[in-house]
Parts: sequence; C-alpha cells; structure tokens
Amino acid sequence: MSESFVIEAEPRTDLGKGASRRLRRDGKVPAIVYGAGKEPVSIALEHNVLLHQLENEAFLSHILTVKVGGNEEQTIVKDLQRHPSKPRILHVDFMRVSAKEKIRVSVPLHFVNEDTAPGVKAGGLVSHSLTEIEVSCLPGNLPEYLEVDLAGLALDGILHLSDIRLPEGVEIVELSHGEGHDLPVVSIHLAKGGKEAEEAEAAAAEGEAAAEGEAPGEE
Repeated sequence: MSESFVIEAEPRTDLGKGASRRLRRDGKVPAIVYGAGKEPVSIALEHNVLLHQLENEAFLSHILTVKVGGNEEQTIVKDLQRHPSKPRILHVDFMRVSAKEKIRVSVPLHFVNEDTAPGVKAGGLVSHSLTEIEVSCLPGNLPEYLEVDLAGLALDGILHLSDIRLPEGVEIVELSHGEGHDLPVVSIHLAKGGKEAEEAEAAAAEGEAAAEGEAPGEE
C-alpha cells in the first residue's frame, strides 16, 4: 500500500439526530469508531477535508489512521452514507483493525490492455460485470486495487474471479463459497447490430440488387 491517510477528528459527546444536524450545518460529519473489543467512540470530521480525501480511490481500500485527541486508531471505512442528490457525506463508520486479524474489504478492479485485447481488435466491445470485489487478508497485505489483464481475451471470451492474479496472502471472499461462485468479471462480445449484423445487411442488399437486375422490364 503506497498511500497513507491520516484523519484528524474531534470527540463528540452531543449525540442524537438533532446534534448530527447541527454538526452538518457547521461543515462537519458525524462519525463513529468501533470494534476490536473496545468501546465505540463518537467523533466529528471536517466535511470538506473528508470529501477531498474521498476523491482518491485508494481511500476506501486502505488502512486509515484516525487521530482523536492524543490517540490514534488504525481503521477501515466500514460504511459511508452519502446524500442522495448532493455531494455531501452524512455519516461514516470506521472499524478498528488489528495487524494480526484478517479483514474483509472491497477493493477496486483496474482493467488493463483493453484496447489491445484480441476480442476488441476483432470488433468486440468490453463489458464489465464487476468493478470491485471483496477480499480477505491481514491489514498489512491489503491491496490498493487488483489488476485484471485483458491481453489474451478473445471475442466471446470471459474472465472469471479465478482468473485474477492475487498478491500473496489475499483471498477473494466469493471464491471461498465454492466453485459455483466463480463469477464473471469481464467479457468481450460483438455489439447487438454490430459487425455481423452489418455484414448480413450488406449481403441482403446485394441480393436484392441482383434480383432487381434479373427481373424482366415492364411493357
């Protein structure tokens, strides 16, 4: 993990919906830190600082250091509530992590060699079935993202979860449920009405032209 995120927070004792609304009016975000057998701690964050950090894709798939007073907590974002129509964060749940205990985190997928994939060169379009997957690992092994390589993907080809190369110590949670959970991740197919349809239409047009040329003229 190349990125490092530190979140400055302040403790809050004024709880409840009314208190949360007042915090938001003051440009802050109510949040909570919980887990690891410790008491939950209610905190407040600067909204615009948090919003800026969230612009980095890695923020949601990294271990985050939350500073509250003189204490530091190693956490991950477990839940994040956004306003349905405005660029506002309403609430964040941070879960404490232990270096010796595995965690489950959703990490983004980065697709490489799409433009040069054999299936694309043959006229196909790339279709993404998944853009992130849940992994299980120790905090120190948490990847920023997982790479999906389309360099060998032909027309009508499909890559599944089992085709993703994983860093050491990282497992895909879905695959732990059995073979039937090897979900498709990305595929390449001709678009509906694509190359084959165009060729069929051209052949039909040629056939019609030939038929018209052979038809006897009107007297």
